[in-house]
Amino acid sequence: MKQLALGVRLRADAIFESFAAGLNGELIAALREGGSGPLWLWGSEGSGKTHLLQAVCAAADAAAYFPLERSLALPPAALAGFENCRVLCLDDADAIAGDPQWEQALFRLFNEAAELGTRLIFAARAAPRGIDWSLEDWRSRAAASAVYQLRDLDDAGRLEALRLRAAQRGLQLPSETADYLLRRMPRDLPLALRAPGSPR
Repeated sequence: MKQLALGVRLRADAIFESFAAGLNGELIAALREGGSGPLWLWGSEGSGKTHLLQAVCAAADAAAYFPLERSLALPPAALAGFENCRVLCLDDADAIAGDPQWEQALFRLFNEAAELGTRLIFAARAAPRGIDWSLEDWRSRAAASAVYQLRDLDDAGRLEALRLRAAQRGLQLPSETADYLLRRMPRDLPLALRAPGSPR
């Protein structure tokens, strides 16, 4: 059973099989292993953080995806109860940096999840030690996570991403076509792969 926060729906294409790993094999293996320790993945905008968090949810039972950036209009108490999930993926963790109430809520969640054996997976634009937190207690908890940098794809990885996206749509992408598209598509891979008419 999948739990989703705030009416957020998982993207159907956000699965491990549709993610071009590039230099991120170790990170993907850690996400797929299903260990119990907290994990923190960080990378640039558009590197695939949200895709991977949603892939974890798609592959797990009793999992929840909670986008913190989209939740700031809610009170921090909105996190209550999510410690009971088997896996909880918190996206855009850096969005709450400097908000003591939200940081306190994450600190409490972290401790409760540890007691219950809930696996926490965070995503952000920076490693925990590179974020300007206001609460030292939360800073130390966040830094206790296993930290992985999500590396951007090189051209070979971008070609693989094109082929995987085409395969999801039942198409076989010849090498010449893939090369042609790679030379002419935007460097912003998520923008290039977005289907026409899909939400931004």
